Amino acid sequence: MFLLNTWYVAASSTEVQDKPLGRKICGERIVFFRSAEGKISALEDFCPHRGAPLSLGFQRGDHIVCGYHGLAVDCKGHAAHMTGQNTNQFPSVKSFPAVDRYGFVWVWPGEASKADESLIPVMHWYDNPEWAYGGGLYHINCNYLLMIDNLMDLTHETYVHSTSIGQSEIEEAPVKTTFDSHTVRTSRHMENVKAPPFWQNALVAQGLPADGLVDRWQVCKFSLPTHVMIDVGVAVAGKGGYEAEQKDKASSTVIDFITPEDEHSMWYFWGMARQFKADDKDLTEQIRKGQGGIFSEDLQMLEQQQRNLVHWPERRLMKLNIDAGGVHSRRIIEREIALEKETRTAKA
Repeated sequence: MFLLNTWYVAASSTEVQDKPLGRKICGERIVFFRSAEGKISALEDFCPHRGAPLSLGFQRGDHIVCGYHGLAVDCKGHAAHMTGQNTNQFPSVKSFPAVDRYGFVWVWPGEASKADESLIPVMHWYDNPEWAYGGGLYHINCNYLLMIDNLMDLTHETYVHSTSIGQSEIEEAPVKTTFDSHTVRTSRHMENVKAPPFWQNALVAQGLPADGLVDRWQVCKFSLPTHVMIDVGVAVAGKGGYEAEQKDKASSTVIDFITPEDEHSMWYFWGMARQFKADDKDLTEQIRKGQGGIFSEDLQMLEQQQRNLVHWPERRLMKLNIDAGGVHSRRIIEREIALEKETRTAKA
């Protein structure tokens, strides 16, 4: 089940340019395309003539033209034109609210009348010269809740990412979890530790010694519907850790937009926004590639985990204190889905 009356990242802005893009979001097959002025539109990926995917067509002015028989459909889903044919009686296809903002295409798969653009989270780092951002996209064959579990408990870094960001101190450090009705926060702080390889490289880029002791932190923040932002970094030991001045630390925010495709697969938009050496494009690409490699390790583990859970659906999974972040995040999602379902039932 998915929360529908909310905004999900459907694509990066660059994925939808001069060609339509078909993507399945929360079980809905949707085609994204742009008007002549560049405004984004989202429709059911279904041609009302013979059912072909509109995403296999092309853009022409403010219309998307079916690649099978040439039916032109406007941005509202109305059949607009077909050479030599009368399309006045053609049914419309469903349209979805969609917005291009912060370098992403956002879609609202639920009730269009409830779509509120002010609910799109503010990305303070976007288009800010003091920040740099690099990221990517993975399609992962696992339920989206497994990725939320993964990101809200970083204990796995010690094992899954042992050659890049993992270290034994992660599982040894106590984890603190707090939550309210819509958000969950888990945090770990490690003092006087040696930085792992990824963060050693970041320290060098910041002009700081890579071989000295550091204070390290991981602060994971979940918010509806499925977003996880993680403040991570290292600072020269004794300089204040998380609160250290920028000159004494290398820190970033890991961006995680998790978009369900269906019950067994998801779209994972990942990236890292940093506030040091923001004008160094080579460093941005170096970090992006490194982060992409790290997340590919999660991909393998999560897909195999999903296969096991499908194979043994009766097995009960254990819950430890390290799982609290994921458990509370799931509870918030489940509560909101139940409330949404109650509202739909009451209207029926």
